[in-house]
Amino acid sequence: MTYTIAVVTAGLSRPSSTRMLADQLAAATERVLGDPDTVRVEVVELRDLAHQLVDNLLSGFPSGALADAVRLVGDADALIAVTPIFNASYSGLFKTFLDVLDEGTLENTPVLLAASAGSARHSLAIDFALRPLFAYLRADVMPTAVFAASEDFGSTAAGSLSARVDRAARELAEAVRGSRRAAHEGADDGVTPFEQLLAGVS
Repeated sequence: MTYTIAVVTAGLSRPSSTRMLADQLAAATERVLGDPDTVRVEVVELRDLAHQLVDNLLSGFPSGALADAVRLVGDADALIAVTPIFNASYSGLFKTFLDVLDEGTLENTPVLLAASAGSARHSLAIDFALRPLFAYLRADVMPTAVFAASEDFGSTAAGSLSARVDRAARELAEAVRGSRRAAHEGADDGVTPFEQLLAGVS
């Protein structure tokens, strides 16, 4: 059984603290899920897709690498979504990518939210901006989100970034396993969906 974890990161610089945080979360999730041969981590750098995202907004459909990224996110078992915080909210690049996804793409998908910023003053942006957005998209958002200010990288204090990363990764791994198990059991239980019964189909 192979799990595919899509990682969407909206950092603008290279290297960026946003990408560093995304890599930590992906590595921790991979460790929890077990054998590396059963986990495929695919990273989408939105910085590289900026022009194609604008083209998509104008044309109405994705092409090239953007189309591949959209397909990857739609087919993935889970999503790790990481954005820098600008003006107390997610970046425009991050939001634009979500805007080009088809309706229902993230429905019931386990999602781990994370954000980076230069100051801890932005730490509430995840709860006030990101969570409502992904709730609207009907994603299965993990209880633990990870915010990292510049001073968090390399810290070993109690409640450090690494501890929060590990906790969030465990939650995502459990959700991925549970989602896959539920899908498998649902396919084999022989129960006719209620909407089919209403339509007279058995």
